[in-house]
Amino acid sequence: MLEDVLYQPGERIRHVIFPTDSFISLITPLSGHDRLEVGLVGDEGMLGASLVLGVGIAPTLALVQGAGAAWQMDAEPFRHELRNSAALQLGLQRYLYVVMCQLAQTAACTRFHVVEARLARWLLMTRDRAHSDTFHVTHEFLAYMLGVRRAGVTRAASSLQARELIRYSRGDLTITDRRGLVAAACACYAADRETYSNILH
Repeated sequence: MLEDVLYQPGERIRHVIFPTDSFISLITPLSGHDRLEVGLVGDEGMLGASLVLGVGIAPTLALVQGAGAAWQMDAEPFRHELRNSAALQLGLQRYLYVVMCQLAQTAACTRFHVVEARLARWLLMTRDRAHSDTFHVTHEFLAYMLGVRRAGVTRAASSLQARELIRYSRGDLTITDRRGLVAAACACYAADRETYSNILH
């Protein structure tokens, strides 16, 4: 279900999840109610990848961002399959490398890029995992994800809408000009896409 918490940071990983028609936000909670999204998991990856490193503890908060179908497997059978499949080990090691790149890119993006460009990048990344130009997201949720105040998200979304790149009403968002949104996004989106293309495909 949308916004269901799948893991809390520091919690033991009891199962792994492979989204097929859904996607998951990886979030680092900060002091108080602050939090920042540091990654997204869609049908290109899995939740619980730290098991590949032999660590059975969740490093981040995992929150369902796009509701839909997913495969779930208990951690112990997954470990067994991992030990006995060199192909699975190689595939997931490559995926972990991509996740590390995404985390590093997000850290730099959050520090150096303006909210409007970061919002455009986030919308494109979400679209890639939702496989749809339309999805539901509130300003409040976007503010949490981007680590900014709600007023900042409102200004950025209004600007993108004024440029006719998106249409937004009562939480329902539609990307109306993907090419224009790519141009509005920071270079981090292209860097993410290149890493996924080079490593996972």
